[in-house]
This record gives sequence, structure tokens and C-alpha cells, in this order.
Amino acid sequence: MSPLEKSLELKPFKQRKCLATRKHEVCSIRSKFPNKLPVIVERCVREKHLPLLDKTKFLVPHELTLGQFLCLLRSKIDLSPTQTLYLLVSERSMLCLSASMSEIYSRYSDPDGFLYITYASQDMFGGLEVWSPPPPL
Repeated sequence: MSPLEKSLELKPFKQRKCLATRKHEVCSIRSKFPNKLPVIVERCVREKHLPLLDKTKFLVPHELTLGQFLCLLRSKIDLSPTQTLYLLVSERSMLCLSASMSEIYSRYSDPDGFLYITYASQDMFGGLEVWSPPPPL
């Protein structure tokens, strides 16, 4: 991959494509796949541990829950057992995992027609660092 391609890959989807292009893509997707929702999944800008996904665009069934989508993403990212994967919708909201993607899409989709989801991690249960008690006084 050339340095230019690599730098483009690191830019958020909204910065790689203009609004008109994104709207046209959504129209094309919705006409070909009326029973699917166009979703963009990107790594959080401040995320240091998780790798980039091999693709950012997903076509998701209306009835899929956010929890099921989270499981799908976990399978695509190699996580250690001590890491938790968090999903932020529209870069600000953590939602109930039992909510359907259709509900989330109708409430949080961008004016361009995509639903934007950002993922981040958090080391849990000690992670790589081992806790030790403070020295006695």
C-alpha cells in the first residue's frame, strides 16, 4: 500500500468523500438493498490498542440488534479476553444493546444517509498491568 493510500485510510470516512458522493452512495445502496441499512464503522481517533477493520462499510439487516452487531465486530477484531469493545453511535452515544439497528438508524443516522458507529477498547480486569498493594506504613 502506498503512503498516500495509507494516509487516506486513516482519515475518517466523512473526510475522504464529499457529502454529495456519500448521499449518492446511500441512494445506490438503498435501491439495491432495500432491506439493509448502510453503516460506517470506524476506530475512535484516540484508540491506541485496536487495529483498523479491513472494511468500514457494512450493510446491516433492520432487525439485527446492536448487541448482535457488536458480536459481529468482535469476531472481526482480534481482542484479548481482558479487552472490552465499546460502540459509540454518532461519536457520542452509548446505546442499549437490545435496540434494533432500525431504531438506532432512524434516530441517529447522518444527513448523508449513513449511520456512523465508532469503536474503542478498554483494558478490564487488570489487563497487562498487575495490581500490587501499597507498601505498609
